[in-house]
Amino acid sequence: MLDKNGIAKRIAKEIKDGYYVNLGIGIPTLVANYIPEGINVVLQSENGLLGMGPFPFEGEEDPDLINAGKQTITTLPGSSIFDSAMSFGMIRAQKIDLTILGAMEVSEHGDIANWKIPGKMVKGMGGAMDLVASAKNIIVAMQHVNKAGESKLLPSCTLPLTGVKCIKKIVTELAVLDVLPEGGFKLLERAPGVSVDFIRNATAGKLFASDDVPEMVID
Repeated sequence: MLDKNGIAKRIAKEIKDGYYVNLGIGIPTLVANYIPEGINVVLQSENGLLGMGPFPFEGEEDPDLINAGKQTITTLPGSSIFDSAMSFGMIRAQKIDLTILGAMEVSEHGDIANWKIPGKMVKGMGGAMDLVASAKNIIVAMQHVNKAGESKLLPSCTLPLTGVKCIKKIVTELAVLDVLPEGGFKLLERAPGVSVDFIRNATAGKLFASDDVPEMVID
């Protein structure tokens, strides 16, 4: 199985040269550390930054430079800082080529729930609803199962929805999966040492998988 950094490394392979990319809170923020060499991308943070770099080394943090998850970050030469109104103008105008989000649940139809757990305090829904409504392409970075071992890839989401039929690809600690237009998850790759049967048992939603699914190549 992959750890969180392994998930981020695999997702980084999906980023193409020239992309403008929004990184959500959680695992997606780690993707900034694994952008392939020779790839020129611009990372956007919805609180008002274009040109986000990797996380700073300990002792080099600037408390005035944070991402949407309130983590300290770095900027790259040519970066730009602006207000959140302009940031969401970029998002709603579909200027972002790829959005990478975390999720608590994803349905086999591409629905996503990632902003609220009933009964728990929420400071705000954040910008995820704007992102899933506007993004050209969305990849979800998430754990395949919850702490109780229950699948988070479901026939239908049980938590309040963030967006409907908007997710195209999912990367978990176990697998890379596409969400099919007609519904269901298609297994594209499996984590090193993880069997197709193990992934099938960990997926509550409809799963389509051949017997010769290749292992992920991380490095």
